[in-house]
Amino acid sequence: MLSKRADMTLPLLVVATRNAHKTEEIRQMLAGLYEVRDLSSYPEAPEVEETGETFAENAALKAVSASRVIPGIVLADDSGLCVDALGGLPGVRSARFGGEDGNHELNNRKMMQDLARFADDVPMAARFMCVMVLAKGGEVLGEFSGSVEGSMLKELRGAKGFGYDPLFVPEGHERSFAELTGEEKNGMSHRGRALAKAVEYLRGRQ
Repeated sequence: MLSKRADMTLPLLVVATRNAHKTEEIRQMLAGLYEVRDLSSYPEAPEVEETGETFAENAALKAVSASRVIPGIVLADDSGLCVDALGGLPGVRSARFGGEDGNHELNNRKMMQDLARFADDVPMAARFMCVMVLAKGGEVLGEFSGSVEGSMLKELRGAKGFGYDPLFVPEGHERSFAELTGEEKNGMSHRGRALAKAVEYLRGRQ
């Protein structure tokens, strides 16, 4: 759990994304610690094509690009779902697995179609992975990772969260990410774990 600041003047942290769901999740986790903005507040920030072959490469591309035009420290993350039965897919292609970037409905539909090919006794082990990169002035300051193990469902369960949350059950739980409260999910999520490390680094710089 991230402890809140005692003072009311919060430092600014810019998240290099235009994904409102991701921004809100990070904003919830940093409530009382940072004022969180994203690229919707900085139209001059360029769109970045995620050409990296790893989460770390894509996160660095986004953080470095945005930090060249935005003053201060910029945070970027790249995250995704890796399913063992699918050979680690969708991995870095998680956001566009269904063919259209950021279309959660298409992504989940394709995931369910792919998983339906397997017999019920085939293990559905999977993990969410996240790499966060902090950058300033076009230079990487640090890289932080987090992951959460779990298993896949073959049908959607729950209406909370976003992305593949309705299909993923974290290890040690019976409910999907989409059935958990935001506080429950953030306390164990891949993004929450990576963010805690990034915040620890930022506090060390203050």
